[in-house]
Amino acid sequence: MAKRVLIADDELHIQASVSYIVKQAGYEVITADNGQEAVDRAISELPDLVISDIMMPKKNGFEVCEALRQHPALKDTYIILLTARGQDSDVEQGLKVGANEYVTKPFSPIKLQQKIKELLG
Repeated sequence: MAKRVLIADDELHIQASVSYIVKQAGYEVITADNGQEAVDRAISELPDLVISDIMMPKKNGFEVCEALRQHPALKDTYIILLTARGQDSDVEQGLKVGANEYVTKPFSPIKLQQKIKELLG
């Protein structure tokens, strides 16, 4: 069974491009359009990896990380924050709330695919 990746981004063109990259790497894709939907889908689908934007409605990416880390079934799920916010303080906060990786937009599709493969094997 293919490993599953949840992609949470309110910008549908980003969600579509990341979905394409993930599918090309051989993984199954689940999507969410906002932070609350990301948490709900993660709880119901139990993905192997969550790729989340930070600036989203209903819950931001930092809050998504915190919620996943507090859930017993999701506390060890890999998380990549994929965002335009590249300041050192944002990176520090992302890692502090539990992200495994922090990738800034614009991003290299090849590098993103490499990070996914490093985490999921």
